[in-house]
Amino acid sequence: MIEDEKKDAALFGERIHWNDDDEAVRVSRHGERRSRRRSRSRSRDSLSIHRAGSRNRADPSLVLPVTYRTVSFNIEESKGKEQAELAKARDVTTKALTDLEWHTIATFDVEKRLTTSSTAGLSTEQAERRQREYGRNAPSPAKTHWFRTIFLYFFGGFGSILLTGCILVFVSWKPLGDPPAVANLALAIVLLAVFFIQALFNMFQDWSTSRTMSSIKNMLPEEGHVIRDGHLVDLNAADIVPGDVIRVKAGNKLPADIRLIEASSDVKFDRSVLTGESKPVAGTVDHTDTNYLETHNIGLQGTHCILGSCTGIVVATGDRTVFGRIASLTNEPKVQMTTLEKEVLYFVIIIASIMISMIAVVCIIWGAFLKKKHPDFINVPTLIVNCVSVAIAFIPEGLPISITAGLTITANLMKKNKILCKSLKTVETLGSVSVVCSDKTGTLTTAKMAVSDCAVGGLNMTIENARGKFGQSKSATHPIIQLRALAALCNASEFDAATKDAPLADRKIFGDATDQAVLRFAEFVDPSSVDYLRACWNKIYDLAFNSKNKFMIRCFSCTRNEAVAATLSKETAFNTDDILLTIKGAPDVLIGRCSHYVSEHGETIPLNAAMRATVEQLKNTYSSQGKRCLLLARKIVKGSELPKNRETSEFEHAVTRESNTGLTLVGMVAIVDPLRHDIPHVVSTLRGAGIRIAMVTGDFALTALAIAREAGIVTSQTVDDSTALQRYSPDDTKDSPISHLGAIVLSGPELMSLNEHQWKTLTHYEEIVFARTTPEQKLRIVREFQKGNVVAMTGDGVNDAPSLRAADVGISMGSGSDIAMEAADMVLLDTFSSIIIAVQYGRVVFDNLKKVISYLLPAGSFSEFWPVMAFVAFGLPQALSSFLMIIICCFTDCAAATMLSYEKPEADVLTRPPRNTKKDRLVNWQLILQAYGVNGVLQTVASFAMAFWYLQRQGIPFSELWFSFGKLPAGIDPDYYLAKTNEASSIYFVNLVVMQWFNLMATRTRRLSIFQHPPLFNPNTQNWYLFPAIIFSLAMAIFWLYIPPLQPVLGTTPVPVEHWFLPFSFGIFQLLLDEGRKFCVRRWPHGILAKLAW
Repeated sequence: MIEDEKKDAALFGERIHWNDDDEAVRVSRHGERRSRRRSRSRSRDSLSIHRAGSRNRADPSLVLPVTYRTVSFNIEESKGKEQAELAKARDVTTKALTDLEWHTIATFDVEKRLTTSSTAGLSTEQAERRQREYGRNAPSPAKTHWFRTIFLYFFGGFGSILLTGCILVFVSWKPLGDPPAVANLALAIVLLAVFFIQALFNMFQDWSTSRTMSSIKNMLPEEGHVIRDGHLVDLNAADIVPGDVIRVKAGNKLPADIRLIEASSDVKFDRSVLTGESKPVAGTVDHTDTNYLETHNIGLQGTHCILGSCTGIVVATGDRTVFGRIASLTNEPKVQMTTLEKEVLYFVIIIASIMISMIAVVCIIWGAFLKKKHPDFINVPTLIVNCVSVAIAFIPEGLPISITAGLTITANLMKKNKILCKSLKTVETLGSVSVVCSDKTGTLTTAKMAVSDCAVGGLNMTIENARGKFGQSKSATHPIIQLRALAALCNASEFDAATKDAPLADRKIFGDATDQAVLRFAEFVDPSSVDYLRACWNKIYDLAFNSKNKFMIRCFSCTRNEAVAATLSKETAFNTDDILLTIKGAPDVLIGRCSHYVSEHGETIPLNAAMRATVEQLKNTYSSQGKRCLLLARKIVKGSELPKNRETSEFEHAVTRESNTGLTLVGMVAIVDPLRHDIPHVVSTLRGAGIRIAMVTGDFALTALAIAREAGIVTSQTVDDSTALQRYSPDDTKDSPISHLGAIVLSGPELMSLNEHQWKTLTHYEEIVFARTTPEQKLRIVREFQKGNVVAMTGDGVNDAPSLRAADVGISMGSGSDIAMEAADMVLLDTFSSIIIAVQYGRVVFDNLKKVISYLLPAGSFSEFWPVMAFVAFGLPQALSSFLMIIICCFTDCAAATMLSYEKPEADVLTRPPRNTKKDRLVNWQLILQAYGVNGVLQTVASFAMAFWYLQRQGIPFSELWFSFGKLPAGIDPDYYLAKTNEASSIYFVNLVVMQWFNLMATRTRRLSIFQHPPLFNPNTQNWYLFPAIIFSLAMAIFWLYIPPLQPVLGTTPVPVEHWFLPFSFGIFQLLLDEGRKFCVRRWPHGILAKLAW
């Protein structure tokens, strides 16, 4: 017996497929490594763990999943202790999963074991006891690899370069120093201090980022519909315990492992987060496999219900779920570089190449010329120190901190505006979005639907008139009564019992927005009728609405004969074993299935051509008014025509067959979904920012066009259709602006026949409306727009999830479905208008990083390199000491560079076209020209002039320094010469520090004047952080220059007073010069200076 159990466990273990991108290893009970491949016939006997997409491979500190991180595994055949322990743990997990039997026992046994009721659920007291026993329904915190984390704090970024430079300078002190230069020792100590300081900054930034992203995670709690104390309530997923009875509908994410006890015939789950298989899995009440992981009557935590609805009993929570067991074994996800990181790497490679070239030039000059001609001028230790100085000068130490700080600051600012970015990668991508594909319902509209009109017997009336006719009618079969009955029965929503006594408008309803509107209509026409009708009719079959079928079906058997008269026409016969088939959906889909209709007198009569035309006209009228139209119909099906067993697929097929013909049209309802009041402003603003908005909806073309006109998405008087796409040849749209193509409206079926050229033409239109689209078509639309555009997709429904994942930026509303919010990169908690702020800050991130680089380059590399080059090539005394170069790079410039990340959007940020990701690089030749060719030259020339002018005034003429190569001018004492050159070096340093303050003010804006974007006294433009940064740089300069004990060691001296004020004149000139450049760019946007603008 024991041997059999071991064998079963081993076989079960073979079904688990642990996978990590390049290698898959099957783990059996004995830890045997087997082949990755297997035959197709055995593919059902595995559980594959795959990544859900590239966006889940980002750095965990930058990525925020809604609840759980998608996991992956890598088991390698290794003799290491870690791999052995991991394999052992997985064997234990395999054995634990083998022992699970919730799927094989009867539902009443599940209730008995968990001491729960499928109708009343747990009591509050039971739930509290179980939460104390089992803990909260949340995953255990992931293990932190402290050694690796701390290592990256120190050696990530430019830490390794700093430490290498420190070691080289130490070596140049001893043993190479002869005699050892104390200044080199001091420089090495400073570099070591900077090495530790940057590690502390990295730690703080990591902590700050983690805290920000964690707070965003907490703002996206998951909820479940749970039956507690006999009432349906919404509970936080973390409060769910074993034994809870939960209801799941399409779009919901399963908060725990559940055993299904009731399931609609069409319920399906997306298990791709666990298995990697995109094919949905049907849900059933009975088990379909002895394997717990393969059976269809178990819903697994973390998966999504994408169709239908079901009820289940929670059998596992937290780490006891399949997802939780697997997640506890996961390795860290791989880090993938974001677009911005690639841009920064591209910049660093450029700077590093220049740095290496310049160091090579210095070494070549020394080796080929100085070493032979002037052997006493530069020794090896001095050469090493100079090379290290050049390296440190060229590397922008403040950039990594500024990047992470900028992204985190922006994410925090967006959070305050109720915009939640699940990944910092999203922030950078937003700035380059050029097309927004927007769903209508719940995004452009409020999703607070209400029935405004109804039609029976071909007559249209408002719901107030309908209620009046209902009150006046003395006939139990009045058509309004029959329509009200179908509205109550063919409906998946239900009232919240807790709000039963509240006014109808305030009563809470569980269900989707459309069903809520129809249910509220039924209750409005005949108060208290919904509960009565549902008590009289027993639901025996349910087919949920989906975007493909565009209808829902519910079948009922009658429990009270008196209810027949309140539901059907008087001449309709209904026997005891008959089934009432009700159907609700799109008129264009259902009208062809109808053979009869209910007249205005409540009689069932044949549906003629005239009435079909009337229905079509009513549908078009509703649609042209921007209203959604639903048709409600019924059919009496003889019980003998349906299979006896209602749980089989044969019964489902029979119902589907019966719904195809012979329906009786009872009436139609028109649903209004008000446009959000701010949508026209949002559309106008995005258009002004060069972003096109395409509406993608499942509504009729007329409805979609009416809403699009109201929203401002369509403004053209003439609107093209699919035939217009034939007018343009491939040459017409090549290299032509999109503005010459106006507006077009296409329906989903028309998209199916478009060829590649027609798709290309279509995506050139300025105003586009896609109607009657399926999820597959939405996905195709996004992918076609991505050929040349950066696409954002907005949506909130189950059918939006595939396109949200595929888009460059997926945006969901906070009121959307679980699956939509998980698929999205960003969630708008408040209103759709928040997307303006999101795009604005997305552009600001990129702008601010350009400003950081533009600020760092002039003094941080260009102005520091030339003193070394002049020293080596022209024999001049080094105008800026190596030590002061380090101080500029690592102290005086870093604080101000980081504070630039707090810069607010410029006024024109939303009047510029979006960034072209292929052409507009973070660092381009225009920025290099501005930083080196303008600001760098100004600062270098002014600093050289001040340094050598001071020496000239001190009796050391420049003419005797030129090509001196260490030879002292005649009559100059060596100690005097050293003191004065140290003062000149300090003057050069002060000149750079002061001019950088004005450079800071100039680089705050790329096109606007400082008067248009002042740093103070304007809440929309001010950046108070700049001034503490300036004070910090001043304090650093004073500290290193004026502390007497440091002066002889570091070669620094106090600076004459006039040299603190003279740089202000150069700085003002630099600022005014940049103001003139910006004026010309604004005045002549197509001029030469505009083309040279960075």
